[in-house]
Amino acid sequence: MVAEAGEVTTVLMVGNPNVGKSALFNRMTGGNAVVSNYPGTTVDFTKGTLIEGNRTYVIIDVPGTYSLEPRDAAEEVAVRMLRHHPDAVVMIVLDATRIERGLYLALEVMERGMPCILAVNMIDAAHEKQITVDTAELQRLLGIPVIPTTAISGEGVRSLAEMLRKARVADVMAVSRRLRGEGGETEPGRGCFGCGGCGGC
Repeated sequence: MVAEAGEVTTVLMVGNPNVGKSALFNRMTGGNAVVSNYPGTTVDFTKGTLIEGNRTYVIIDVPGTYSLEPRDAAEEVAVRMLRHHPDAVVMIVLDATRIERGLYLALEVMERGMPCILAVNMIDAAHEKQITVDTAELQRLLGIPVIPTTAISGEGVRSLAEMLRKARVADVMAVSRRLRGEGGETEPGRGCFGCGGCGGC
């Protein structure tokens, strides 16, 4: 990415275990990662830096969790990281072959009122399994940028990095209405963020 630092933003990478979060982290940060134990625990996490445009992003690979109701030490650390970085951008990572499983966590995170962006990772695996993921529709429903990625090959990773600046706070009430199929909305979530494959950019 562009090697010029300016504004610094913390990005918390959040997702279920085994959604390719670590591979995505490595793609975005290169070899500058630092592994540390979270204070007071034996749970480790990884932190690295991405420079994109005139912005510096400190990306933290949060331990995998299935929900924000922790059931083990790793999930407890994930919740604490969200609590201790209220001004961070949250990059939610979903497995493209198991979208439904990750959406519960995504909605929990969005309810916290933090700016979010969503990566639908392992999109190549979804294609191989003939699973169609309509990222433009997912973006419309959730009202946040949605980017399809394949961390292993690097597909979509640059777009994801470029779109970090467009992370936004979801209107969870509007999301709820859209998920129930209620129309008549004019909220900004229906607009194009310049990503998601809708063709509007």
